Amino acid sequence: MALIKQIRQRTGLAIGVIAGGLILFLLGGDLLSPNSSLLNSNKNIVGEIAGDEITLEEYSLKVEEFKAMFQQRSGRVASEPEMVSVREQAWQAMIVERVFDEEYQKLGLTVSSAELVDMVQGKNIVPELRAQLINPQTGQFDKNQLISFLQTLETADPAQQAGWAQQEQLFAQARQRVKYDNLLATSEYFTTAEAKLEHKSANTIADASILYIPYYVIPDGDVKIEEKDLTSYLSKHQDKFQIGNTANLEYVSFSILPSGQDSSEVISSINALTEELRNTTEDSAFVSRNSEIQNPFITYRPGDALPAILSSNVSELQVGQTYGPYVTANSTYVTYKVTDQYNGTPRMRASHILFSTDGRDEAGKAAVKAQAEVVLADIKANGNFAVAASQYGQDGTAQNGGDLGWFAKDDFVEPFATATYAAKSAGLLPNLVETEYGYHIIEVTELPNSKYTKLATLEVELVASDGTRNEAFRNADSFAAESGNRNEFTKNATEKGYRILQANNVDATSRNLNNLQNAREVIIWAFGEGSQGKVSKVFELDNSYVVATIVTRKEKGKAKLEDVREQVEQQVRNEKKAAMITEKLAGKTTLEEMKAVFADASINEVPDLRLSASVIPGIGFAPRAVGSIFGLTASGQITKPVREDIGVLVGRVNNLTPASEIGDYTSYQAQMSQSGSQRMTYQIMMALQDLADVKDYRYKYY
Repeated sequence: MALIKQIRQRTGLAIGVIAGGLILFLLGGDLLSPNSSLLNSNKNIVGEIAGDEITLEEYSLKVEEFKAMFQQRSGRVASEPEMVSVREQAWQAMIVERVFDEEYQKLGLTVSSAELVDMVQGKNIVPELRAQLINPQTGQFDKNQLISFLQTLETADPAQQAGWAQQEQLFAQARQRVKYDNLLATSEYFTTAEAKLEHKSANTIADASILYIPYYVIPDGDVKIEEKDLTSYLSKHQDKFQIGNTANLEYVSFSILPSGQDSSEVISSINALTEELRNTTEDSAFVSRNSEIQNPFITYRPGDALPAILSSNVSELQVGQTYGPYVTANSTYVTYKVTDQYNGTPRMRASHILFSTDGRDEAGKAAVKAQAEVVLADIKANGNFAVAASQYGQDGTAQNGGDLGWFAKDDFVEPFATATYAAKSAGLLPNLVETEYGYHIIEVTELPNSKYTKLATLEVELVASDGTRNEAFRNADSFAAESGNRNEFTKNATEKGYRILQANNVDATSRNLNNLQNAREVIIWAFGEGSQGKVSKVFELDNSYVVATIVTRKEKGKAKLEDVREQVEQQVRNEKKAAMITEKLAGKTTLEEMKAVFADASINEVPDLRLSASVIPGIGFAPRAVGSIFGLTASGQITKPVREDIGVLVGRVNNLTPASEIGDYTSYQAQMSQSGSQRMTYQIMMALQDLADVKDYRYKYY
């Protein structure tokens, strides 16, 4: 089905979005930000890929490309939280370009002109275009919109044409990557021997009894740990202890939340404005001047939900009446005035089940109609419309039980609109309705309603006054000015009664500082111009001013003992406890005897432990213990004590059932190949990225 007017509007939007994307590409946000390469030297380096330094300017241009694509997909500019993801996508794209382009050239992988035409207007149109050009009524891709759009490009201005050329280039790059991934994925092969091993691993089953002795059976105080133990352990397991760029910070927060006086002033203001709104005859102009929200004057159509806070407090609206003020969940005060109610274009609501006849001949259409008739009869008998819609519907409404929402008669193609608006009561229409899209089973859920409501909204936010903010800033600025180093920071905070807060192991890419949201500026300072013992300037966050100092800062690489002392101590302690537990078990020949040594030990019965398992039910992750159990050859045998991260385990085999031989292992080969192919893309990306020795310094700028 086609909402003809909306299709035309969406086609225009698609053109505008692509053109707008190019404008953003040329002039957009990150290029004009404080970190902009237009405002700084192009010597700023944000990273290295395959030995090539990536400049801030180069990276910013790539970010703008992805920002434009975000707007194309969503129809809006990305918010700052969304820009975090956009920047990461841009960075990954730069890695792919540098790492994979050389691979493409070696293999001769290209995308021909004919292939590109097929991708944008042929039989294999790319998903990105399909997602943008959706028929709002069927929820499916509408090729007519695409054709109309491409025709307009012939007379479009150069900026729009350049924008489309950029899109085609991105489509081609994506297709090259798909070819490369598929080439390697389809080369994945597993031998019959490997398939046999997989079958054996999945189907060899042990009935086992497992003694579990947690480490806490030995008190920590009974374990003596020396410095040389820690040094030795870290030296042997250095690869396990890598650290990123982290810092330990201390900071003082100066609240800029509204004071009691601020709250009183806002309440007085909203009360006074409410009286003015009640008495004015220029509702729209008044709320436009005084309301702190966008679009404060709205006409609500039939089916549009009125503000929840208004609906919950007023049962029936009266023209000219003012309601409020009310306090919202967002700490705002809001008042509503009903400016007018009038009868306009009727709108109604219905659900449908579409049986598409697209591309079918007359015989095919007859078969579709017959199926629709059977489903209609079933719904008449059982009343399961929503279930039938989800099962048989062939458009985007199926997942919503066929619901089309509220619509005007002119929004729909004529046969559908005529049938629905002719209904005298809500419920299932008795006959199928045929349109150019196929056959429809229709259920009217709301009869036509023509009442429109004009509502003026006066909303005032409860925020800190200039006086409150200025006082907080003066205190923060004075504190920062008087604190030349960390010692002075601590001394001044103590004397003034300011609470010093700690933020430990703050990652260089973090965006928050404990519970302080959007604290990225503080973290950029800490890993940029800041240094150990230095005190920051005043940073303004959402609801506070912050002054910080750096306690310590750690560079990415192998951890030193002081960096990971607590973790290393835990591992060494567990090693020593495992040795002590093993010593106490010496000479014991049964699990029951061993259990009697430790009151907190337990014997777990596992009747169906598989060789492929790495987790033991009721105990936890214990792959070494599983391997030891299946290394036993006869029932009644027990393993040696096995040290795991969770404790010491001893297993006994009660019965072992080997996997039976089968005649054909091709199903296992196919399953392993499919699984391997699915992992291939990620594994290749990680391998090539490691080879490219990627270094990321973006945390210094964003």
